[in-house]
Amino acid sequence: MALTTTGTEQHELFSGAFWTDPHPAYAALRAEDPVRELALPDGPAWLLTRYSDVREAFVDPRLSKDWRYTLPEEKRGEHAAAPTPMMLLMDPPDHTRLRKLVSRSFTVRRMNELQPRVEEITQELLDQLPDDRPVDLMREYAFLVPVLVICELLGVPAEDRDQFSAWSSVMVDDSPGEEKFAAMGSLHGYLSELLERKRTEPDDALLSSLLAVSDEDGDRLSGEELVAMAMLLLIAGHETTVNLIGNGVLALLTHPEQRTLLQDDPSLLNSAVEEFLRYESPVSNTPLRFATEEVTYSGVTIPAGATVMLGLAAANRDPEWAERPDELDITRDASSGVFFGHGIHFCLGAQLARTEGRVAIGKLIEQRPDLELAVDPAELTYRESTLIRGLTSMPVRRSHT
Repeated sequence: MALTTTGTEQHELFSGAFWTDPHPAYAALRAEDPVRELALPDGPAWLLTRYSDVREAFVDPRLSKDWRYTLPEEKRGEHAAAPTPMMLLMDPPDHTRLRKLVSRSFTVRRMNELQPRVEEITQELLDQLPDDRPVDLMREYAFLVPVLVICELLGVPAEDRDQFSAWSSVMVDDSPGEEKFAAMGSLHGYLSELLERKRTEPDDALLSSLLAVSDEDGDRLSGEELVAMAMLLLIAGHETTVNLIGNGVLALLTHPEQRTLLQDDPSLLNSAVEEFLRYESPVSNTPLRFATEEVTYSGVTIPAGATVMLGLAAANRDPEWAERPDELDITRDASSGVFFGHGIHFCLGAQLARTEGRVAIGKLIEQRPDLELAVDPAELTYRESTLIRGLTSMPVRRSHT
């Protein structure tokens, strides 16, 4: 899809060289066309690229998650709001109800209790990495840490991890529509069967807890709501963190002075993870929103019924918010970046993702201080997705110099 910005320089969007480095295109948009209508495969959408606009849009009640606002008012009642009752695709009060119920199981305590297991899983994977040959760090490390953790958190058998990860990749990459629907159907069927097993054979994992949870009025998650929640947690719970780890490690390998800084002062790990999230945001753009009425950002009016996408990667490098935005600086305070959302849709799993990122990146840099890329950085390729930003592979080796 060869779309170009205005101005003296021309940049592709969601096509060609854009996948290797999207930031020049995002910078041009922020400066010249910060609220831009794009022709995406599924139809036109308005992309917001400035930090202030994106942050405001997250809490704007005029931007709904209900796609039916794209239809004439008289037609909306003929369609379902979403194919599955997924919290990510809902507005209040339905979103409020589901989040309240899920939050009873997705507690800070449960997330904190996972940290020792995250450290064990990470150490086991590090111990298995070979020293005598190049290794694909995405496939053998960055991918496995969050997949094993989310399997353990939810109670998904570890032997099924490759299958559900394949379905997840199809659903978040820019795959053909029929492939996405097929993957969604397969994942839905798998999780439905798994939840049925949990009803008769409960364990201490999150899915069993969600089956049992109810509020003070006795409200519970329905069968479809449970499947949708499990689907959301599986996809969001590993896609974001895989790419946080991959993008963070690559940032350090290509910025040796920052790696040395972190090795000399491990207390910088918390701020480093926030900076990795800002510098190369694992989620590039949000799932779609829909304007219930006219909305105006940066002086541009988006019409009622239009589709809107919030540009997280673009916003996190906005010079109006971040000084020297194109420089990696693990000492900066990047904690107010918009990498996990904002407002009512702030990611429930943000704390777990940060924990996994700190452990996986910290242990790797500590125990493999001589790690280096086994290919020229220009040879690395990225997944072609409007939603996420992540490498397809990252060949690395131990330095022998």
